[in-house]
Amino acid sequence: MTQKKICLLGGFAVGKTSLVSRFVTSIFSDKYLTTVGVKIDKKTVKVGADEVNLLLWDMYGQDEFQTVRESYLRGASGYLLVADGTRAATLDTVRTLQRTAESVVGRVPFLLVLNKADLDAQWEIDDRALWKLVERGWSVVKTSAKTGEGVDDAFTKLAEEMLVS
Repeated sequence: MTQKKICLLGGFAVGKTSLVSRFVTSIFSDKYLTTVGVKIDKKTVKVGADEVNLLLWDMYGQDEFQTVRESYLRGASGYLLVADGTRAATLDTVRTLQRTAESVVGRVPFLLVLNKADLDAQWEIDDRALWKLVERGWSVVKTSAKTGEGVDDAFTKLAEEMLVS
């Protein structure tokens, strides 16, 4: 069985922990819990005829007071950049995190995950900003940890990309 390390990167309170919880246990909680350091979960997924054991590194959110510890990124086969669709500033955070991740792990597969799709009426991130990232080769997936929309698809798509790279 193949094993792959995936890091979840993003600002504080964008829903990284909720996405992992929804993916691994199919549970969503409205209670906000700050991740301290890194929390590691795992889940096995089927990709075609292969089974892939995903090690999910849910890293604390980056903000103006703390940055991601580069040592947590080492060994990652891919990563999810998580932004909160209701807070445009989180898109700037993931742009910075993408540069950091690439400098540490090189050009490995990654996806931009726009979380909180269930709150689309409150979205601040516009399609034009997303289109610029897509033009640069970024893959974008909209998710909702609350409803489960797009969550499995995001992790599975990244697993597929990691297997072919």
